[in-house]
Amino acid sequence: MPLFDYHCTACHADFERLVRSGATPTCPHCGSTALDKTVSRIAPAGKIEAIRLAHRRAADAAGMFSNYSPSERARLLKGKSV
Repeated sequence: MPLFDYHCTACHADFERLVRSGATPTCPHCGSTALDKTVSRIAPAGKIEAIRLAHRRAADAAGMFSNYSPSERARLLKGKSV
């Protein structure tokens, strides 16, 4: 399911939704189906690396890096490839 950004023309709310093909999304604020698709904003270049490292730290906390050696895990958490 793709993620789309929408602008409601009835209440002027901006929101994003996962939408199945053929489904008609509704505004979570007013329930209107009068929506315009908008262009999604991308994360600034400096933020992308921080987001990636935050996700790696969360994966490490969940034990998903247990198959790596301690030195490899440290490299991954610093943003370097193994």
